[in-house]
Amino acid sequence: MPARELLPRVLPEIEHLIAYHILVEGELWGGLEGEPRIRMQPGDVMLFPHGDAHVMSSAKGGGIGSARATASSPRYPETLGIGPVEARDTRLVCGFLTCDMRPFNPVLTSLPRQLHLAGGANGWLSQFPQQVVAESHAARLGSETMLTRMAELMFVEVVRRHVEQMPARQTGWLAGLRDAVVGPAIAQLHARPSHPWTIDELAHTIASSRSVLAERFSRVVGIAPMLYLTRWRLQLAAEQLARGSAKVAAVGAQVGYDSEAAFSRAFKRETGYSPSAWRRMHSGAP
Repeated sequence: MPARELLPRVLPEIEHLIAYHILVEGELWGGLEGEPRIRMQPGDVMLFPHGDAHVMSSAKGGGIGSARATASSPRYPETLGIGPVEARDTRLVCGFLTCDMRPFNPVLTSLPRQLHLAGGANGWLSQFPQQVVAESHAARLGSETMLTRMAELMFVEVVRRHVEQMPARQTGWLAGLRDAVVGPAIAQLHARPSHPWTIDELAHTIASSRSVLAERFSRVVGIAPMLYLTRWRLQLAAEQLARGSAKVAAVGAQVGYDSEAAFSRAFKRETGYSPSAWRRMHSGAP
């Protein structure tokens, strides 16, 4: 089922779930529901960034077999046994990552619907499945934080290897990071988001012409540099509003707005909510 249908049971306060599966032993076929499956071998990682419905099966064209819980803890993750006990020769670790999609999540929007990393759990990542299982079952002090951080590191590694394997003419935010013009521009905007950037100053700072920067940024990332800056500022502001207690005017000033009115107008235009309403909706969310 789509990950959004699991949200009420897993984390009802969260906006988006990213499902992942790591094959520990055996062999299986996985992929998006209704599309060709990919053969997975031990160490492979499969991740579904947009929360699409997907299938993990023992055969290339197989469906979902009957499942029952053989052991369960108070946590959402359960140990499931599928099929006859004597025929269970495949083990995999399944989990979720959570994130916000609004007001601006350039990483998520630039990822494909499915990521398959062959041998992804080799190297330092090879211990991830065993550590996750041990940490989840032990329920020790700090387990929640440990599980979250391990899953985040796994996600970063998968995305990093995906970027390394992308074709040269790929577009999107991740492709922009490695572009000789777009990458430095994004780095400057992220380093100083409150600076009163202009397209001319940004081009001069990265030793590019205005026309080259504007054309390449728009072509690779999909939006103009100054619009990107606006959305990035509002993303930073949204995080501060949700997790901090600073006044709206102070948050706006920290991300580059001279007046609370200008900040509030821009924020509502992009999110549909005023900064105060956004804070009320997201305050206290994990």
